[in-house]
Amino acid sequence: MKKVSVRKFKAQCLSLIEEVRKSQQPILITQGGRPLVKLVPMETAHKRFLGRLEGIVKVVGDIERPILPAKRWNALR
Repeated sequence: MKKVSVRKFKAQCLSLIEEVRKSQQPILITQGGRPLVKLVPMETAHKRFLGRLEGIVKVVGDIERPILPAKRWNALR
């Protein structure tokens, strides 16, 4: 990951943002040699909404069928 001082980021802000957008690689912005913030591209942050829990969550059974039969729904009374 590329590291940039906060001074350099301030001077080259727009070009660094464009670089992150094109390369899809984050940039770590530092102050006094210590990490301050990370600039990441939006596409990476929101790329895979559907399927992001693949391998973590296991679906068992029919997820579309109601748990209770329609006769027992309070909303129908």
